[in-house]
Formats: sequence, C-alpha cells, structure tokens
Amino acid sequence: MDFNKNGGRLDLRKIKGIGERQAEKIISSFGSEKEFLKAVQNYEVDRITSIEGVSQKKAIHIINTFLGNSSKEFLKTDQSEQIYNDIIERILGFANTKYSENRILLMSPLKNEKAIMDNIDFVMEAKYSVSQLPLEEIKTLLKKIDSLEEPNPTYDPSNAILVETQEDYHQLIEMGLNSYCPVITGDELENPEDFEFIVYLYSEGLIEFESQNIAMVNNSAEKYEIVPEIVLSYFKKNYHVIENTLKIKGILGRKSLLGDVIDIINSLEAQDLDETIFEETVDSAKNKADLKLKEAIEKIDLKGDEVLDLLNEGMPKKIQKIFDEVLIEAQNEVREKTGVSFDPFIQKYPLEIDDNEIERIKKQEMGKKYINAFEENVKAAKMLSNMKKIVEEEIHEILLFDYEFTLGCFAHYYDLNPIEIGNGFSFEGGINLNLALENKAEIQRVNYTLESPDNVVLLTGANSGGKTTLLETIAQICIMSQIGLPVCATKARVKLVDEVYFFSKKRSLDAGAFESFLRTFMPIVIRETDKLILLDELEAITELEAAVKIISSFMDFIGESDSLAVIVTHMATEILKYTNVRVDGIEAKGLDENYNLIVDRTPRMNYFARSTPELILRRMYEKSDNKLKDIYRQVLEKF
Repeated sequence: MDFNKNGGRLDLRKIKGIGERQAEKIISSFGSEKEFLKAVQNYEVDRITSIEGVSQKKAIHIINTFLGNSSKEFLKTDQSEQIYNDIIERILGFANTKYSENRILLMSPLKNEKAIMDNIDFVMEAKYSVSQLPLEEIKTLLKKIDSLEEPNPTYDPSNAILVETQEDYHQLIEMGLNSYCPVITGDELENPEDFEFIVYLYSEGLIEFESQNIAMVNNSAEKYEIVPEIVLSYFKKNYHVIENTLKIKGILGRKSLLGDVIDIINSLEAQDLDETIFEETVDSAKNKADLKLKEAIEKIDLKGDEVLDLLNEGMPKKIQKIFDEVLIEAQNEVREKTGVSFDPFIQKYPLEIDDNEIERIKKQEMGKKYINAFEENVKAAKMLSNMKKIVEEEIHEILLFDYEFTLGCFAHYYDLNPIEIGNGFSFEGGINLNLALENKAEIQRVNYTLESPDNVVLLTGANSGGKTTLLETIAQICIMSQIGLPVCATKARVKLVDEVYFFSKKRSLDAGAFESFLRTFMPIVIRETDKLILLDELEAITELEAAVKIISSFMDFIGESDSLAVIVTHMATEILKYTNVRVDGIEAKGLDENYNLIVDRTPRMNYFARSTPELILRRMYEKSDNKLKDIYRQVLEKF
C-alpha cells in the first residue's frame, strides 16, 4: 500500500505505530488511497481521528510523515524541542476550533525560503485583519463552530413505509431506510390506523385505502423523497454551527447562502395539531346552542293542530326552524374556531355530541397535517440536498478563517514582525515571549548580532542578568522564523539552519556522566549541517581545566563552519587562553532604591561584563543590621 510523497513512495504500514490491519482500515474508511492522500494534503486531522483506534497524536504523526514534516530532524535537544512546544502552546491559546488546533499542531520547521516567507506574509496579513475586527465577539462565535456531523438515524415506530414488492422491500433495507421507521408489505399491514403516517411506495398502485394518513411516492424516487429526514436531520443537527457561521460571515462582510438554509429549516418548525380544540369548541358551541334553544322554544305558542302534529308526525315546523337556525350558528362557530367544516351535533334537546364524528375529523385533520408536513419536508429536503456542498464549503471556509484568525491574534497580541532571511543572525527590539505580554514600559527590549567572522561567541555577565533569557529569545526567533512565523522583535535578520541545539545548565558531572556527555556533545561538530548551538553554562564538569579545554576546542571546531553558537560562561578569561573568539557581556550597572540589580539586558559586544558579587554583597549589607551588617562591610572593604 504505497503513496506518493514528494515524488517518492511511502508505505502507510511502515509508519511507526501503524500496522497492516490499521492501514487497511484507514484506507477503507476513505474509500480509496486517492481520497486518503487528499485528506492528508488538506490537513484533515478530524477525518482521520474519526477512525476507531486513531488518536489525534497518531493522526498528526501520519500527516507529518506523509508531508515530510519532521521537527525531530530540526530540534536536536530536549530544550530546543521544549521551546518549540512552548511556541505552539502559546498559539493554541488563541485557537477556537478543533480544526484550527489541529492545523497549529501540524506546524513544523521549514528550510524552503519561499515557503517560509509565504507563511510569514500570510500571518502578517492575518495580523492586520484581526486588528480591524471585534475580536471578542468573533472568538465567542468561533468557539461554537465545528466540523459538520452526520447524525445517527432516529427510529420512529409510529410511521411506516409500505411497499408492493419484495424487491422494493429489500432495496429499502439495503438503502438503510429501515433505520428510520418500519418497512412493511401489504400483507403485513392489518390496519392503516395502526400508524400515524404511512409512505406508500408504489410501482403500480395496487393497494387501495380509505385512510387519510397515507402519502403516495413512486418507487423510483430519491431517498430523501421517501424519508426526507435523511437530509433534514443533518441540517437540524448542525443548525447552530450554520447559524453562527452566518453571523461570522456577516461580520466579515462575506456573501453567504446560509441565510437561505436557516430560513428553510425555520420554515419546518412543526405546528402540532391541538386535538383538544375540537372537543372544547364543540362543547362551547353546544352549551350556547342549548341555551338559545331553551329561550326560543319557551316563547313558542303551539296551536292544537301543531300539538297533534308533534304527537303524530314529530317536530313541528316552528321548532324545526329554531333547531335549524341554532345548529347552523353552532356549526359556523365550530368552523371558525377549528378551520374545519363538519356537523358534530345530534338534534335533540339538550343537543347531543357525535363523538364518532369528532374522532373522524381528528383523524382526517391529522392525516392532512402529516401529508402536508411530509410534502413540505420533501420540498425542503430537495432544496437543502442541492445546497449541501455549498454549506460544507462555507463552514470549511470559516474553519480555515479560524486558523488564520488564530495566527493573526498570536501575531497581534505578541506584536510580531516579519524577518529578513540572510547570512548571520541579528535582531533589534527583541523580547522573550515570556515577557512580551507584560507591561511593555517596564520590559527592556534587546538588540543582538551573531554573524561571521564572529559566528561563535562567549556570553558573560551578571547572575540573573538575562543570559539564559537571551539564549531562549535567540532560539525562539530562530524556530519561529523557520516555522514561518513573524518574530517578537521590531526587526530581525535570520540565517536558516538545519538543526537547533540548546543545552541548559547541568549538575556537576562525575566520571560516568562526563563520558556520556562527551559521546552526546562532541559528535555535533562533525555533522555537515548548518547549526544553531546555544550552550548555557556547561562548565559544571568536576575539573575546571577539563571544562575549559573542552569548550575552547568545541568553539574552534564550530568557528570553522557556517554554524552559529553562543556559549554562556563564567570562565571567559580561562577559555580565551586556548581560543580567540568574541566575548559579549550583560552588565549589572548597580542597585536601585530597593537594592535590586539594575541590568542592561542588551549585551555589549567585545566586552567583559562586570561580575555581580560586589553588588550582591552591597545589597546584603544594606538589608542587614547589627553584627551581620558589620561583617558584610568588612568583606566589601576587600573589593
């Protein structure tokens, strides 16, 4: 099972964690290898994770493998990978949809200059766009957007599909329509009144009915013409996604067909027939009619022959006329209140109600209601079926927008700016992401340059002066640039590299740990790749002289290459006995009124920074009292 990958071939089964059985299952769920590859190229993590046994992490791994995105080849140490993960987590904090989250998780370092700059241009355009939008309103709406879902069938045993032939019966079963209601033959239907509503799927129309609750549909009809809920349930389930997408498109000023979809769905709101209206209306009309009959008959003066007619032939004409007028008036009242013309009264005094007639009318009206609703549903299903592809495209458009919106918000809030790709590494107004959202007036921005011939430098300076923060800032700018992101600096020039190494402070190394360290560390110098190497106080080797010789040798090897390196050390003087490199310094200027260190966090190039012990001692002296203060004073006198 091979697939194209950058002109080559890749076997899905060979991907770590994917066996032959799962590979077959994945391809089967997409229908073909071509469809699977299409999903990969469209970053459709959700479709892959919908497959049983495929987690989000595994889906991302599959897509990254097929697209040739491997952060492991670029991020060579745990610390550099940690910085990359921190960048991704910060971006994820702005994501609103699962789609955007998955796209962010797929972001990997690149080496292609055009692809990097295209991505940066994309993010900068997004940064400008979000600055013009009501961010909180859009965030709230986007959090209600997700990929459209296919609903599970809802089974309704009160409805049925009636077929004439076994062939039609089996065809409907294969179509899965029996998941919505029973499918029955004429032989199985004892009484149509057993069901609230029946769809009669006919070919010749051989079965005759007197029932009012049956709609006839030709057996060549589309599925939705037989069971419109197949289409309608999809749109009803995704109603709020469609509705909120429409609101977002309105804010963005984009054209949309979704308003028509909403109108169609809203038009299908069921108007349930209130069956009690018949009994209540008839009872009310009867009571009024009885009162009118009584009052009218009491005023009648019958003559002798009219009394004889009453005894011999029945109702006298005078009384019959009264009944006729009162009954017509009662029937009119019933028609006006129910919308149905029928006679539910039996002529007697007091009037009697024909319950059978009321039941007949109720069934008749319910049948009409079901048939009308069915016809409206079929009409709506047909329209929505034709609109489904456009709806899906519009929802996907807004999911793509959230990816753009996420990156735009990240660039907007962190005030990121585009880079220039060139030789060496330099930036102005740089700031660590950890500090970028704090009070900008209190945060010092940093300038720094690292380029040939000074492509390897020593960084010295005050404890707590920001040396580690500077290394992290350099790593962030490098990694963000190669992901295709603008950076947290007012201006930056970045050299593209193949690998990033970041070694943080270590505990003192004993003999065994020292040997392990050498096996890991020294092979870096012979790798024929462009590297960015950041070393943070690695001199914690048990023997100072050994540490100096190792670091100086390392710097010589790296200096002869096109790689870049910054090494934080407190042993610059000793190291310079064995190598000739630039030394930069971050200097503590003094103490403020609260005895906190005042540090210029922009390194001075070609400068040994002053040590901080004297300043720290002075701070301890100022904050102490009695005998302890006198002791600190005596120590300070020796500086």
